[in-house]
Amino acid sequence: MEIERQFLIDAFPDLPELYRAQVCQGYLSTAPVVRIRRFAYPDGSDKYEMTVKGKGTLVRAEVNIPITAEQYNEMAGLLKRAPIRKDYRVYPLEGGLKLECSIVDSGTETGFMYAEVEFDSVEAANAFVPPSYLGREVTENRDFSMSNYWIKGRLELSSEKGETTT
Repeated sequence: MEIERQFLIDAFPDLPELYRAQVCQGYLSTAPVVRIRRFAYPDGSDKYEMTVKGKGTLVRAEVNIPITAEQYNEMAGLLKRAPIRKDYRVYPLEGGLKLECSIVDSGTETGFMYAEVEFDSVEAANAFVPPSYLGREVTENRDFSMSNYWIKGRLELSSEKGETTT
C-alpha cells in the first residue's frame, strides 16, 4: 500500500541528502499502471524494479518487484514511448519521513519538478504540515501523475529504439 502526498517544487531543497540517482522509467501499461525503472547511483551501481499500482491518489495499492538488468532491458524494448528521465534526490524529514524530489526530463519543454512524501497511515498524511519550500499540492490532481505525463508528455519512439535500453 502506498500513501503519499505530492507537491510541485521550483528547486531541490537546501537539506542534507540521503542519496540521489538518475532514474529512467517507462510504462508497459497505464491502466493498471505497470512501470519499469532503472536507478543509476553515483557510485556506479544500478537497481532495477517493476512496479504495479492500483487506482487512487492519496492511497493506492503498490507492489515493487526487483528485476535484473536483462529483464529491464527486455521490457524496455517493449515500450512505445521514450523513457522518462529523472534526477532523483531523497532527503530526511522530521519524524522519520523522507522527501523524494525529482526533476523530470530536465531541459525539455515538458520538464518539471515535484516532490513526494510517503506515510505509514492516512492519519499521518492528513496531519502532515508541508514545509514552506514545497509548492502547490497536486496529490488529488491526476494530471500530475507520472503515468499521465507518460501518456501526454512523451513523444512516440521512432526507429531509435536504442533510447529505451541502458
